[in-house]
Amino acid sequence: MNLDQALQTFIAESRELLEEMENALLNVDLAGDQGEAINAIFRAAHTIKGSAGLFSLDHIVAFTHVVESLLDEVRDGRVVLTDEMIVLLLSCCDFLSGMTEALAAGQLEADPDSAPEGEALVAQLKRHMDAASHGDGTPPPAEAQAAPLATVEPAVERIGAATDARDHWHISLRFGREVLRNGMDPIAFLRYLARLGTIVGIATVPDALPANPDQMDAELCYLGFEIAFDTTADKAAIEGVFEFVQDDCEIRILPPHSKVSEYVDLIRALPERDARLGEILVRCGSVTARELDSALNQQASSEPQQLGSILVEGGNVPPVVVEAALAKQKQVSEQKAQESRSIRIDSDKLDRLIDLVGELIIAGARANMIGQQIHNAELLECTGVLSNLVEEVRDAALELRMVKIGATFNRFQRVVHDVARELGKDIGLIVDGEDAELDKTVVEKIGDPLMHLVRNAMDHGIEPAEVRLAAGKPAKGMIKLNAFHESGNIVIEVSDDGGGLRKEKILAKAIERGLVDPERKLSDAEIYNLIFEAGFSTADKITNLSGRGVGMDVVKRNISALRGSVDVGSVAGAGTTVTVRLPLTLAIIDGFLVQLSGSVFVIPLDMIEECIEYAAEPGQDYCNLRGQVLPFIRLRDLFRLPGTATRRESIVVLKYGNQRAGLVVDTLLGEFQTVIKPLSPMFSEVKCISGSTILGSGDVALILDVAALMATVTGKGLAQLAA
Repeated sequence: MNLDQALQTFIAESRELLEEMENALLNVDLAGDQGEAINAIFRAAHTIKGSAGLFSLDHIVAFTHVVESLLDEVRDGRVVLTDEMIVLLLSCCDFLSGMTEALAAGQLEADPDSAPEGEALVAQLKRHMDAASHGDGTPPPAEAQAAPLATVEPAVERIGAATDARDHWHISLRFGREVLRNGMDPIAFLRYLARLGTIVGIATVPDALPANPDQMDAELCYLGFEIAFDTTADKAAIEGVFEFVQDDCEIRILPPHSKVSEYVDLIRALPERDARLGEILVRCGSVTARELDSALNQQASSEPQQLGSILVEGGNVPPVVVEAALAKQKQVSEQKAQESRSIRIDSDKLDRLIDLVGELIIAGARANMIGQQIHNAELLECTGVLSNLVEEVRDAALELRMVKIGATFNRFQRVVHDVARELGKDIGLIVDGEDAELDKTVVEKIGDPLMHLVRNAMDHGIEPAEVRLAAGKPAKGMIKLNAFHESGNIVIEVSDDGGGLRKEKILAKAIERGLVDPERKLSDAEIYNLIFEAGFSTADKITNLSGRGVGMDVVKRNISALRGSVDVGSVAGAGTTVTVRLPLTLAIIDGFLVQLSGSVFVIPLDMIEECIEYAAEPGQDYCNLRGQVLPFIRLRDLFRLPGTATRRESIVVLKYGNQRAGLVVDTLLGEFQTVIKPLSPMFSEVKCISGSTILGSGDVALILDVAALMATVTGKGLAQLAA
């Protein structure tokens, strides 16, 4: 890994840490263990600061250090985390995100334009710390304000000889062989360590150098260091200096004499690296190297006995410390095992893989067709095996691109928090179904439509607190995001418990604008869906959020571009639910081929319930399906195809959401792995077609848009859709 790659890794990890920090801040009141939530926020800030220091990003280090200092005060109970402070820390997250994005754009230095904002945030952070230090909330004297944070008294209470000049931290550091090749500079870590205190003494240990100089590889690191270090920082801060290379080096830190309670706290704060129990205790300062050697010798010479038991019996370590170390050791082992099962992959590589699998599917279909044409049994057997393998490769490749929608949902915690404050409303967010998975491409494109739906629900749906109380509702309104799988689709619901849509007002506005014939009778669903018409708005006034008549039509257009649909349901006084249905993937699907005259069409297999023989009276557009009325669509009439129907037509029964309808076709051709190819913009206005695919023969088949076909059945009319 070169330096540029390491910097990109830092940027990606910083984004993830800031997202975790933001979510923890928004949910700190709901956390069962608030202390652990605050620790998670602190660790995120601390990790960003430590990693930024490795790249000499001093502007990020300086700002994050102040954030970390306030969070440290909160952890120690000297500062109470208030709503005002949460808003401030969220603003700090935004500022850090801006610096991270600037870094991603190649800006390694602080942006002068953002300096006033950063200074204002730092001033507010210090004001909270200063108020806590004085108890009465008054600012400290000027001399105290000018004093650097490094002069604060040590947090660890010293025991024994407090005046002992040798009461320093001792760090044994052995860098791994590959640190230089990974773009890391060992000296940079030592320079950054010096920022936390004073290096009293240092000895370079070159013992790992090969005896023969000719065998030395200049790209490998053979150095180790023994360091005496004087600092007021805690062990976690010292370890944070080496956090970026903790997997490539060995670090042993012996602190000055501390209380047993401090040992327990330090054990629980250890970074996540695999270590034996004895090493954990030594790093925490619970035992000395001599005591550990003695215990190890006793363990080797006596009957099998746990090291922890030997140390306790020898009086070296209290049982509570050993128990904490064992718990930490188990936690580290489990988490490292989990980490080893995950790798980070560039999304462009996944896209390339999906493209290649698509071409493989087309080539396999071609080979299978040739085998059928020449009636070669061996070739047909081979192509059959090949088709099965290609299908497994396809499924595995698509699974790689499947991501949980929970990450998208969690981003709305901040949206709800900020918009509620802007509106002056008390609104919460409930998230359900966050484990539902769909293609990453769909996730990337659904974010904006969902954003508008959530903001619209908060502005139009949730009533002010006084109105809710008068109606017998809780003062706090709730927005709910829910996701689940249904018939090869993912269904996303955006619900609110507000006053519901006023259909009379919607209908009157639509008639006023000429969108609806006053004489036409519309169902409730048709009235509600009028809100998706371009320029339609019932807002009484224009705000920063809504009222200009733009947005909902864009929501529907963007969802339709993803081959999805959107519907609205509402109950007066109880709330509104917007239901979005989307395909799980935009790349490859299982399809079912049907034919009319010489034209071949593909229907998504997940939306097919069954195929039946056509049996209806001439002129009818419905049939009897086991006692139920099944409306159907004649594709020949819809697409105005030439030729006459075959003597034995079939009906393909489709189900989409709660709707069921049939398609009348001439011939059923069977299942087909379908590689979805987008239509040219020239055909963007074509109704009831969502894409195309290439058959084994090289011919193009059109993929039917089931949502649009269902709209034909539910009232828009065949002539209107086909026009």
